[in-house]
Amino acid sequence: MSDENLNEAEIIETEAAEEVAEGEEAPKAGESVKQLEEEGEIAADYLEELLDIYDLDGDIEIDVRQGRAYLEITANGDSNLKLISDPETVEALQELTRLAVQVKTNSFSRLILDVGGSRQTRVDDLTRIVNKLVAKVKDTGEAIPMKPMSSYERKIVHDLVSEAGLVSESEGEGKERHIVIKPA
Repeated sequence: MSDENLNEAEIIETEAAEEVAEGEEAPKAGESVKQLEEEGEIAADYLEELLDIYDLDGDIEIDVRQGRAYLEITANGDSNLKLISDPETVEALQELTRLAVQVKTNSFSRLILDVGGSRQTRVDDLTRIVNKLVAKVKDTGEAIPMKPMSSYERKIVHDLVSEAGLVSESEGEGKERHIVIKPA
């Protein structure tokens, strides 16, 4: 499957549904673009302070996509953003930023954070991993569990497995929630 086939809007929309299913709040019906832009501004201010504290260079772009504030930290040329662009660090920064926004707004935040293209890098990594596991499941006919991952990552994996003609199921709770790839 090529990366172009993954529709980020669909991934994010399904991630939101999974988060609600896992006990997180659904977006409020009256949540406007203006409110999401304000959320993005609060998040950007928080992230700018963090970048300054750690002397990291980066530009923060704010967008509203699929009912969420979307923030992307980018840098031109040689940057030290690589220090914070691995998936686990981005996920942790995203959660800290969500909490900072929630403190200021008194409402749940579903913002998405991307640092230096880390989201696409993770999609590429997951695609390689899933392709190997799919081949193994097809060869052995046995189910293979994956390590725990976020709902965003699980959605990507479910789509990849489905396109390969196999079945996947999420198992476990909370931080231990993971996917099991099974023969069709």
